[in-house]
Amino acid sequence: MTTAYDWTGRIGDVWAEEWRRTDRSFTNLTPYLNAAILSVAIPQTRKIIDIGCGAGATSLATAQAIPTAQITGIDLSPTLIEIAKHRAKTSSNASFECADITAAAPNHAPIDLYVSRHGVMFFADPVAAFTTLAEAAAPDATLVFTCFADRAANRWATEIITATGGNADAPASTAPGPFAFADPTYVASILEKSGWHVASPERVEFAYRVGEGADPVADAVDYFSRIGPAASAIRDAAPEERERHIARLTQVCDRYRSGDTVEFPAAAWIWTARKSS
Repeated sequence: MTTAYDWTGRIGDVWAEEWRRTDRSFTNLTPYLNAAILSVAIPQTRKIIDIGCGAGATSLATAQAIPTAQITGIDLSPTLIEIAKHRAKTSSNASFECADITAAAPNHAPIDLYVSRHGVMFFADPVAAFTTLAEAAAPDATLVFTCFADRAANRWATEIITATGGNADAPASTAPGPFAFADPTYVASILEKSGWHVASPERVEFAYRVGEGADPVADAVDYFSRIGPAASAIRDAAPEERERHIARLTQVCDRYRSGDTVEFPAAAWIWTARKSS
């Protein structure tokens, strides 16, 4: 389970160090999210909040695409927010704030549009969190976010878990974490209880890019050693076991190499919801 403390501490710091490669991993999903955001934006959309904005990729893309709106990216990690602020130096309509979204949202009310790239799966109490977002939203507000679909469809997770000694067949869990929102029935129930009217989510299958360059396999192994389900197993293993983990991980990544990239099959949901009247 990933907690708020994790994002304000070590995990947030690692993601800040790896922001270029984490952004790269979503290269083939990002156009779908950006299109979904633009599809719901209307001329009256003036105030947009990016939930769990990380290093600011979605905030900045939205700010560029909708210059008449003001976008505020909010994240728990102070190191990620500093990077986002640096990236936004030339943007006139994007700003960033280090805060808990449930505490910050009321200060920005009324909010016309919430967006998020994989930033909403970590709420300790999702119904309470989405209720707070609805209460701070304008009457015709919209919510657009992505989240991973079932773990079995995300081969980067299952094969990496297996390669480092974990159980890829462990029961699905709704505890805060990357696959907390994998079940669309569960997510729809949360949103409906929280004051949002939901449409059926769009399932997007995409290539999750983890390595590229002259030696994309080495790049992928290094990335997985820092981010994702293998990182803690490698970090906590004894030296000999660590070497075995890395050897098996290298074999897995090599199977998914194509030229100068390593890409794993992945799947995500794109959710669109409107504030209930």
